Amino acid sequence: MARAIKYRGPDDEGVWVDETAGVAFGHRRLSILDLSDKGRQPMISANGRYVIAYNGEIYNHISIRKALDKDHYGIRWRGHSDTEALLEAIDKWGMEKTLNEINGMFSFALWDRKEKSVTFARDRIGKKPLYYGWVSKTLVFGSELKAIQKYPGFHSDVNRDSLALLLRHNYIPSPYSIYENIYKLPPGTIMTFRRDQLINLENFSPAPVDGGQAALSPKRYWSAKTVLEQGSKNRFAGTELEALDELDKLLGDAVKLRMVADVPVGAFLSGGIDSSAVVSLMAKSSSSLVKTFTIGHHEKNIDEGGHAREVSKIVGTDHTELYVSAEQVMDELRNITNLSDEPLADVALINTYLVSRLAKEKVTVCLSGDGGDELFAGYPRYVWADWYYNKWLKRVDWIPNGFRKIASLGVKSLSKESWDKLGDNLSFIAPDRFRRDALGDWLYELSNILPTIQPPKIYSRLINHWKNAENVVIGANNPVTVYNDKKALLKDCDQVEQMVFYDLSSRLSDALLAKVDRVSMAVSLEARCPLLDHRLVEFAASIPLSMKIRNGDGKWLLRKLLYKYVPKEVVDRPKRGFSMPIASWLRGPLRDWAESLLDRKRLEREGYFDPKAVREKWEEHLTRKGLWHYQLWDVLMFQSWLDARN
Repeated sequence: MARAIKYRGPDDEGVWVDETAGVAFGHRRLSILDLSDKGRQPMISANGRYVIAYNGEIYNHISIRKALDKDHYGIRWRGHSDTEALLEAIDKWGMEKTLNEINGMFSFALWDRKEKSVTFARDRIGKKPLYYGWVSKTLVFGSELKAIQKYPGFHSDVNRDSLALLLRHNYIPSPYSIYENIYKLPPGTIMTFRRDQLINLENFSPAPVDGGQAALSPKRYWSAKTVLEQGSKNRFAGTELEALDELDKLLGDAVKLRMVADVPVGAFLSGGIDSSAVVSLMAKSSSSLVKTFTIGHHEKNIDEGGHAREVSKIVGTDHTELYVSAEQVMDELRNITNLSDEPLADVALINTYLVSRLAKEKVTVCLSGDGGDELFAGYPRYVWADWYYNKWLKRVDWIPNGFRKIASLGVKSLSKESWDKLGDNLSFIAPDRFRRDALGDWLYELSNILPTIQPPKIYSRLINHWKNAENVVIGANNPVTVYNDKKALLKDCDQVEQMVFYDLSSRLSDALLAKVDRVSMAVSLEARCPLLDHRLVEFAASIPLSMKIRNGDGKWLLRKLLYKYVPKEVVDRPKRGFSMPIASWLRGPLRDWAESLLDRKRLEREGYFDPKAVREKWEEHLTRKGLWHYQLWDVLMFQSWLDARN
């Protein structure tokens, strides 16, 4: 099982077995701190009670050691690994206090010899994965499904409800996985199984339970919902300048903590606000040139390579870039599918893999800018929601819903390209920023939300791919997720904060961070996210929306911070991130590949999708009657995953 994910830890292998208890842990190590065998896992606590198999980094492990020493526990430290600090903290402080004290990204399994129980835990934001479930009557777990698949007797039955979720969201939200009876541990939770409980699992539920012990289920020790609700009640009381100083201090410290390693450290640099801010603060605190990496495309309308190069020159980094073509992407598709573990339909997956592989040639740890959009309202949908709820809706809430539906249909009577041409020729059609970002996209987004005023429905209309996914996947239902659970609605919060919650509690961990973790670890590279330090998350939740969205732009406070290091005119420009022109490539260099995966006879033979629904989208995309590349990519990634599995 461990060797199936050797690439996650190529430096060492460890196995610990207690045959009497019926427990076995396996571990693969990517050596980052304490490269000696004193950091080897599975690791046993000094008093012999606990055994841990742990994945991740505890960034404040030095201060944890000092606090334990200050409490006079008399610990005789074997080495200086963060694993040992985590293990001894659990032994001396207990699980609850330890999880509240540590700052890091992690997932782990802990065996308690005294209580005869195993506890699974995952970090607050969900940067590191943990799958678990049952094969026959055995409880199994791993950082990836590939490890679990190696357990004798594993059955690979696809969970059709999960497949429908993939088509709806482009990823599979926790606690579900692509397989029946295998689950993801949700972020910010712990789950304990006593040996006697494994005999009777009628009360088991994979969904988190807030408080109480009514069911055998994950328990939250940190909640994005609670953080956002408390932030709304207890707003940051200082001035904008004081908020900027606090952001500078928190992010600066988060970056410094994540630069600590016994191996070379670099950073991903896309040229956008988030990664540029991280790299600027790295350069500020580093005594040598920071190594930065980016992926570029030959298509000028999507290329970010030039922006990254410009930021690199301003900040002063040792910059490496790689330009890729459609042909190179085609060559990498099978590799990406093999790495995906379970289907993930993020079109940026290939770029992230390529930039990770590029970085691994020079470093073992890379910092990223992930999290800035969620924390500081950077996504266009947040700007939309702010404008729609807090400005526009107050003026037009008297308009009957029927008229709004008619207006929505009217917008879509013209193509996006036609609206773009109007926007270019008629300056009064829209403000400058909407013409700059494509009027057609702007109006189509508006048409999607015109008929409704409910935040969950607006979010789903802006985000979801296949609106009727359970009808496209044969035999599927729409299971309960954060998106359709009434208990997930925030109390006394702005509608934008409701959208932030959806992203922060699910999309961020199960899609964006899962993507980064899978492809970076596939090349034995550790990715760290300073912006997702939980102290920054909690601070961002407390600052008012006016410090995030201003003059139609998101990330206002983060922009102000970046202005200290990068000229304003370089910062304030449209940003696309690690994107690819999938829409045009599916009609061109990727067409034959896609056609083979979407073949009607194949779809009928496999029996997962309604062939008529899929083929209709494919043919409309090819003839330019519709723009369905995201919907088709969801299906293609599952089909590719099936091929890799067989």
